Amino acid sequence: MKALQGAVIIACCLAIRPPGQLVSSQASAVSSSSAHSGAAASLKQDMRKLWTDHVVWTRDYVIAAIGDRPDAQAAANRLMKNQEAIGDAVATFYGAPAGQELTIFLKEHIRIAAELVKAAKAGDKAAQQQADRRWRQNATSIADFLSGVNPYWPRETLVELMRKHLATTTNEVVARLNQDWDTDVRAFDEVYEHALEMADALTEGIVKQFPDKFT
Repeated sequence: MKALQGAVIIACCLAIRPPGQLVSSQASAVSSSSAHSGAAASLKQDMRKLWTDHVVWTRDYVIAAIGDRPDAQAAANRLMKNQEAIGDAVATFYGAPAGQELTIFLKEHIRIAAELVKAAKAGDKAAQQQADRRWRQNATSIADFLSGVNPYWPRETLVELMRKHLATTTNEVVARLNQDWDTDVRAFDEVYEHALEMADALTEGIVKQFPDKFT
């Protein structure tokens, strides 16, 4: 539709403007518009990649840890790198200190998740409940941080998104511990779909906060 509208504009303007002037100004406008829309699309793709990595490497770690596989630590290390990558992405818009602060929160999110998996596997209910409580507190801290830097990321929305992230991940862990493989597969589908929802919500907030970069 945009291409058609652009063609109509060119056809109309050719009758009243010198061809050289028209082509130059029109090409500039189209190039600018494409660059901005392309920037938003790139951000969305990059954010989805980061959160896809987050849940994929979390799953890889969960499978390895529960199965006592030798690659558990390697998966954990890669997962920590993902938290750094998410922090770096945020730093692009909010500065290095903000990116570093978010990375700290996210790495704590992963460390607690690992404790939770360990406690659940051992059947240690007390340790599991304690880890779960800290996990929820950490999720709230992440929501507080993000809502504090972007007014288009409402705290209530972020808290709900983080809680669902924890809930879907917990369902995945429980299904695997129970060796309920069909439920395990469905649980990961839910984890993944929700991760994309979170990524898109973050992208939308950034685009709204920095319209000059995307419109």
